[in-house]
Amino acid sequence: MESVVQEKGNLSIHTENIFPIIKKFLYSDHEIFLRELVSNAVDATQKLKQLASYGEFGGELGELKVSVKLDETAKTITVSDRGIGMTADEIKKYINQIAFSGAEEFVEKYKDKGGDKGIIGHFGLGFYSAYMVAEKVEIVTRSYQEGAEPVRWICDGSTEFEITTAEKAERGSDIILHIAPDSEEFLSASRLRGILEKYGKFLPVEIEFEDKIINNPNPIWTKNPADLKDEDYLAFYKELHPFSEDPLFWIHLNVDYPFNLTGVLYFPKLKNDFQVQREKIQLYSRQVFITDEVKDIVPDFLQLLHGVIDSPDIPLNVSRSYLQADGNVKKINGYITRKVADKLSEIFRNDREGFEKKFDDIGLFVKYGIISEDKFYDKAKDFCLLKNTEGKYFTFEEYREATQATQTDKDGNLVWLYTTDTQKQDGFVQSARKRSYDILVLDSVIDSHFIGTLEQKLEKTTVKRVDADTVDKLIEKDVKLESVLSKDDEEKVKKLFEAVVAGAGTSVVVEPMPADELPVVITFPEFMRRMTDMQATSGQRSMFGNMPLMYTVSVNANHPLTSKLASLDDDAQKALAKQIYDLALLSQGMLNGQDLTQFIQRTVEVL
Repeated sequence: MESVVQEKGNLSIHTENIFPIIKKFLYSDHEIFLRELVSNAVDATQKLKQLASYGEFGGELGELKVSVKLDETAKTITVSDRGIGMTADEIKKYINQIAFSGAEEFVEKYKDKGGDKGIIGHFGLGFYSAYMVAEKVEIVTRSYQEGAEPVRWICDGSTEFEITTAEKAERGSDIILHIAPDSEEFLSASRLRGILEKYGKFLPVEIEFEDKIINNPNPIWTKNPADLKDEDYLAFYKELHPFSEDPLFWIHLNVDYPFNLTGVLYFPKLKNDFQVQREKIQLYSRQVFITDEVKDIVPDFLQLLHGVIDSPDIPLNVSRSYLQADGNVKKINGYITRKVADKLSEIFRNDREGFEKKFDDIGLFVKYGIISEDKFYDKAKDFCLLKNTEGKYFTFEEYREATQATQTDKDGNLVWLYTTDTQKQDGFVQSARKRSYDILVLDSVIDSHFIGTLEQKLEKTTVKRVDADTVDKLIEKDVKLESVLSKDDEEKVKKLFEAVVAGAGTSVVVEPMPADELPVVITFPEFMRRMTDMQATSGQRSMFGNMPLMYTVSVNANHPLTSKLASLDDDAQKALAKQIYDLALLSQGMLNGQDLTQFIQRTVEVL
């Protein structure tokens, strides 16, 4: 049957430059054309289902899948649905009047907001993304309405269109793209499959390509949590991240006021390097993939999680490719933070033992949240755990109570001690334990920042690394040890060690310590330790550049070897002082090269 031309005309726009605008300005990523056309086909299908549920469509629904077909020979891509279809009048209304406004008006309206803001559904521009890759587009469509005649619409990318009669037995629409020479990369089955799997993996209507259904129309986040088992959540996690370890636990998000939001967030096992850890949370809008750049909607620390968020209320730019910040985004951000904090609090209350076993994996995440979000801290302060060198866990309040009696200094400040390396700092840890002090293990990549936050938040509490000073100076008490050396002898010992040390940035002090402590102790200022650790975490160069690290050489005035120095001649004094100093360096892992070799040789000779 020969087609009959029913109408010819011009698209209702004020300029002939709409297609260059669409191609270059509106959609920067040309592969989005397939997402838009398939999404439109899904919308048409969903509308038919709704009409049927309202009793406004009495026919047989039949199979409602959307199909995508590639014809490499004809150089066409066809997207077909069995949805509501269109009449000729509807084509004139929805297709010919681009966005119901002119291109100039569109650009003018949004130029102050970056030119491409808004939600695409408000403009009806999705169909026209086809012209990013096609030199000509045909629509063959038949409305679901009784007695509707099939029609064909053709436009070659100019402002001229043609509507003719067509042959089409079933309701629905076929969108036929005649691919332009500069877009023939899309005439590849693997390329199209990749785009469909990226954007359409969870579309709510079955999508068929190459005789296979490529999507899961009923993903877990669309279901009622009460109907799901742990196995369902784990299976979906494997669908998202097939090569990852099982997650520790998860949160099912489900809210419909003051915005609509669903999703599932998984807590993965975190390694100690969160810079390379991020697997990306995927953002969907009505099951259409939008982006995995979710920094506005998800607080920074929650981006360590895996999973999916879906919300039709998130404002997107006109090409639906990324988020725009507005009031809803802030509300959603706050809701997710609160929901995560509530879940962690619930697990802590219901299963303290299980929570402690997981904390080494999630501690990095919780501490990151405490550092970066005050609202998260308000809740997390009750379930964030501190671990000591004996492997025991405490909440902040529990640890305050456990250390208050022994670790409060003469000014009434509580001093918490910590180690970043229990092996290297063992000597200092043992010295602190002799005083019945407790020592925390704070060895993660963000603990230097976490310590600073603790000191800001906790009243009259200071946190010091166990090798930041001699043990009696770490927590100063009213009772002070007396030196067995006279002032003159102390001065002689100080000068002797200054001659031995002779290092830039190094200071020597002689002070009374218990006789069973080491004769010489090397310590580093807490502020320098912390600054160096923070800069190492952020990947920045140290602000101290190539300067030698400042440290203090504390000589124990009450050690028998210090007293022995006074009875020796000059050469013997220097030799013993050097040996004692090298021993202190060795205990800090600072003795190496020729100095280490000579120390070993001297020690062997003495033996």
